[in-house]
Amino acid sequence: MMETYECRYYQRLEDGAVVCQLCPHHCRLADGKSGICRSRSNRHGILVSEVYARPCALAIDPVEKKPLYHFHPGTTCLSIACTGCNFRCLNCQNHDISQVSPQAVDHYVLPPEDVVELCLRHGCPGIAYTYTEPLTYLEYVTDIARKAHEQGLWNILVTAGYVCPDPLNDLLPFLDAANIDLKSFSDDIYHRVSGGRLSVVLDTILAMRDAGVWIEVTNLLIPGINDDMDMIRRMCQWLVDNGLSAAPLHFSRFFPRYKMMDIPATPLTTLRKAKQVAEEEGIEHVYLGNV
Repeated sequence: MMETYECRYYQRLEDGAVVCQLCPHHCRLADGKSGICRSRSNRHGILVSEVYARPCALAIDPVEKKPLYHFHPGTTCLSIACTGCNFRCLNCQNHDISQVSPQAVDHYVLPPEDVVELCLRHGCPGIAYTYTEPLTYLEYVTDIARKAHEQGLWNILVTAGYVCPDPLNDLLPFLDAANIDLKSFSDDIYHRVSGGRLSVVLDTILAMRDAGVWIEVTNLLIPGINDDMDMIRRMCQWLVDNGLSAAPLHFSRFFPRYKMMDIPATPLTTLRKAKQVAEEEGIEHVYLGNV
């Protein structure tokens, strides 16, 4: 039985409540309550991670599945996930593990050193933190990533990028590559569809760029939601203006999921138009996914 793990990023209040300082939601939690991510809870005035060393998913994947097309292509990675996400995306494709409480999902018990040993045993050159939102269990990711680097393994983060600067800075020295899900280039769409803010994600991308992390960006195009070509053009201009013209951009095809079952799949013509716009704006490597 694993011991309860105290989180690193929070503030205690006099009334026994705590304020989580991992992400910009800054959830204020009374005793016994959990945050938006569902995986961080107040237990008698202490913020604990309900998922530290308790992954709910393990797999060996090709690195291209993350998707990372320009980071050691042809290799594999040990993929690991815990339950939880600090977004509430209406189109979530992994909602059965990201939008549920940890108690609702079966899990393994794997301390950080065991994850690294498992990766080495299966001959994978790196570990990918993926499927859900790894930033919600950042302490676990950081502890694994530190031990992975000691063994010469890569660390790959697949993330929506919604995190505060200080926790992110603790992880960055051990991060080699990331695919960031840039959901749109509209703050309003971020708020309506996912429950977050665009500016935070952009700041995360820039922090990773400055830290020398290899970056690839995914933009899932949802018909009638974020498929406006003028907005896509502004997104591409921002990437180019911020020195990311060589960062591969993946336009991904939407299929009906979760709370967006009434929206049809993205037409291939939309994806091709987006690719053309991106190339016009100077993005050097543009790929179409889920096609």
